Parts: sequence; C-alpha cells; structure tokens
Amino acid sequence: QVQLVESGGGSVQPGGSLRLSCAASGSIFRINAMGWYRQPPGKQRELVAFIPSGGSTIYADSAKGRFTISRDNAKNTVYLQMNSLKPEDTAVYYCYSEVMPTLRPENYDYWGQGTQVTVSS
Repeated sequence: QVQLVESGGGSVQPGGSLRLSCAASGSIFRINAMGWYRQPPGKQRELVAFIPSGGSTIYADSAKGRFTISRDNAKNTVYLQMNSLKPEDTAVYYCYSEVMPTLRPENYDYWGQGTQVTVSS
C-alpha cells in the first residue's frame, strides 16, 4: 500500500505565503509524476501544478508566477511554495502521485487526504 501525507496548510492573509509538503511512503518501486490539485468551495477539483519524473513542470494559469512546485526524489516528497496568495486560492489542496508499487508492474494513482488553505483578511 502507498500513502500520501500532506502538511503545511493553514490560514493566511492575502499576499502571504504557505508551503505545502507531501510525502509518499509504503511499498513504492518507482514514483512517476507528482502534483497538486485543489478543490475550492462548491467547485470541482482542478490542477494546480504537476511535475513529472522527467521533463518540464506544468502550472495552471492561476498559479503561474506565484506558485512553485518541486520534488525531492530521495525523500519521495513534493512541495508547493505558494506566494502572493489571494482569497480565490482558498481551497482544499490535494497531493497526487502516479506510483508503481513494488511487486505490481503497473502504475496507479494515489491521493492525499487533503489540506485546507484559507486566504482571508
């Protein structure tokens, strides 16, 4: 089994910053892509940023220039640095990872439990 555990959410004023972390653990043979999605109140889940094992990162237009995704492969961890936060960034943020578990030669999608980010004055 593979688990994704997020941390770093919370409340912040507009213009502030937060850093989210997500650590993958369990029976992992290989982690392919990692990313962050969010679900604002009353809306559908949407992509925020995505980082494959190789190649360029992908950002939603709303995140470009303000958010930075990075990963530490040695720690099986992905980060999301969020700067210049706006009230419309308020959402539950979910970590995502495409993982090939040990003893199972296929890729599977895994999700974290979600962490609340609230931007309000």
